[in-house]
Amino acid sequence: MGRVFVAGSINMDVVATADRHPKVGETVAGQAVHYFSGGKGANQAVSAAKLGASSALIGRLGADAFGQQLRQFLGEQCVDLALVKDTAETHTGTAVIIVADADNTIVVVPGANALVSAEDVAAPQFAKGDVAVSQFEIPQATIGAFFKRARAAGATTILNPAPALPCSRELLGLVDILILNETELGLLAQTELDAADEPSRFIEAARRLPIGSDKIICVTLGKRGVLALIQGEASLIPGRPVKAVDTTGAGDCFVGALAARLAKGRTIHDALEYANAAASICVQRMGAAPSMPTAAEVAALLG
Repeated sequence: MGRVFVAGSINMDVVATADRHPKVGETVAGQAVHYFSGGKGANQAVSAAKLGASSALIGRLGADAFGQQLRQFLGEQCVDLALVKDTAETHTGTAVIIVADADNTIVVVPGANALVSAEDVAAPQFAKGDVAVSQFEIPQATIGAFFKRARAAGATTILNPAPALPCSRELLGLVDILILNETELGLLAQTELDAADEPSRFIEAARRLPIGSDKIICVTLGKRGVLALIQGEASLIPGRPVKAVDTTGAGDCFVGALAARLAKGRTIHDALEYANAAASICVQRMGAAPSMPTAAEVAALLG
């Protein structure tokens, strides 16, 4: 069985809940404030670990109280933290999140995440069957170095280009599986997309990306499910009808679940169905990393 290596961000999520999102310049009364482990890298590593994969995280924390709390929490989730460094010269990454009516707005302050370097990602010893995962909350040059080493060893690379940022053809060329939502797809394909668009629009946009036809592109569409382009053939895995409470970690849950399944040697079609089910459980709970389901929960849902 392969291992999952995640190079990415680690944040403390400060989550405020309210009846609605404030307009610009407006103050609204909130209901509660919560502190959750977050950051796309940490979320994806926790997702993979809770689903039974050997999951290692590569990243940085500040030498502060948030960093200590996050290290303790991630260790409790069985994430291997041997490659997570404490960085005294800056603070731990922090995300300020407002959740209202199951939707969220997020402001991320990178802190130590911005210092994750090519030297940091040189440490993992990859083998064939491993899966290397990253996202855009650490420097893209670091992701490129990470993926080059992974592919040289025969590992599968997964990129979640979130938050939506431009990236080079060179970086996309190092990606085996691209997992993104409609906003990120629209930016990379240089077209305007909406979650309610017909599947044909997403397929057309995905085919515009400067990425080889042998690559796999997965477009996550929230409650509508996921659209996958595999060897040029499109398929839609419908979403599962659930009452969403907090969608903050849903995309990260999907990425981690897909990576965990592939590390176990399962097919991409099996991994997509499994990840879709895992994400449907995640959105029914508050928080990002704490909402990730266990393998037993996903098995019960699919059973």
